Amino acid sequence: MTKPMQRRGLLALGAGFAATACAAPERGVPVPRGSTARASVLGLPNERFFLAHGTGEIEREFAAATARRNAALGARDPNNLPRLDALAISGGGEDGAFGAGVLCGWSEHGTRPTFDLVTGVSTGALTAPFAFLGSSADAGLRQVYTGITIADVLRQRSLIAAVFDDALADTAPLFGTISRHVDEAMLAGIAAGYREGRLLLVGTANLDAQTPVIWNIGAIAASGDPRALDLIRKLLLASASIPGAFPPVMIDVTVGGQPHQEMHVDGGAFVQLFLYPSTVTQARRERLRRRLPVQPAEAYIIRNARLDSEWAAVDRRAMTIAGRAISSMIASAGYNDILRSFNTTQADQVGFNLAYIGSDFTGTFTSPFDQAYMRQLFDYGFARARRGMNWAKQPPALGTTPITQG
Repeated sequence: MTKPMQRRGLLALGAGFAATACAAPERGVPVPRGSTARASVLGLPNERFFLAHGTGEIEREFAAATARRNAALGARDPNNLPRLDALAISGGGEDGAFGAGVLCGWSEHGTRPTFDLVTGVSTGALTAPFAFLGSSADAGLRQVYTGITIADVLRQRSLIAAVFDDALADTAPLFGTISRHVDEAMLAGIAAGYREGRLLLVGTANLDAQTPVIWNIGAIAASGDPRALDLIRKLLLASASIPGAFPPVMIDVTVGGQPHQEMHVDGGAFVQLFLYPSTVTQARRERLRRRLPVQPAEAYIIRNARLDSEWAAVDRRAMTIAGRAISSMIASAGYNDILRSFNTTQADQVGFNLAYIGSDFTGTFTSPFDQAYMRQLFDYGFARARRGMNWAKQPPALGTTPITQG
């Protein structure tokens, strides 16, 4: 073979390799523009909510849940209803060990309520089903946050795959971990809670439509659809799938009987925690305006992160500066989510209770999902809650060192 032929052969080989390497992972046909709200997974009218398209559906879901709850409790007097307890759990990666510790320690203290509403985003979505089921699920919750290693969460991909594939890592191990815990028994427990009038909601981000999605996990569990269990597992994985680091989760849907596919990632792309839309409490606010009695209610928020400023010496390099700016925006967004929830509860005269990682916790980790670090953080949250949680009654001032809680 002559040198020109050799060069042409090498060029062809290189082109073929580049075409193979650059080929994006296959996906189904996206939902057409303007059809997001009409797309359905199981065909349930209340399987999920798009707040960007209006709040009427989620308002009706809250009203129906309240009616089921009052019927289950035999509560008929609107002026003398039992207390409602809500829990919102934020994202935070391995720092979710803090919230798990708080919940388990709270059980040990003996004052943890049965929550009527549980919401979760990212690692908070992984915690939420355990929190919804109550103290009986604490053993599984503890195992998830203290018994796993990075091998139970991800498999690192090659450099070429990291560049040309859909993420830096493969989360098949995390899906396996989720599947071991979210089983038929958990599905039945969630369904039973839903029928009692309790709600379990988790958030994902629909990248195609660039909109947040709130999934009604209880309604899905209670649907009796044979696809429900697998869907819930996928949604929990999606809510914790950090874009770029973890692959997106593809959700098969139909629009007008035609198959399509949506791309979902970590709900933290929009919010790091959510409690409830302020529109669902319009009737409560009207009663307050008329000085009528309202149902007593408490909201508990677990922020799986610190709230004090994290000082660092920033190198004068573009990537370092950009990374620091992004982490600052994420921290600020998390604080704003808390502030929004606080303002909503104050308008509704709902008790506000906040737990977060205090400045007294000094643990550090050298690698993601460091088991020793997660156990230390779990123990920290557990100890604080077991002796009686000193919940913060308002958000600390941003940029200050928060007073150590409990």
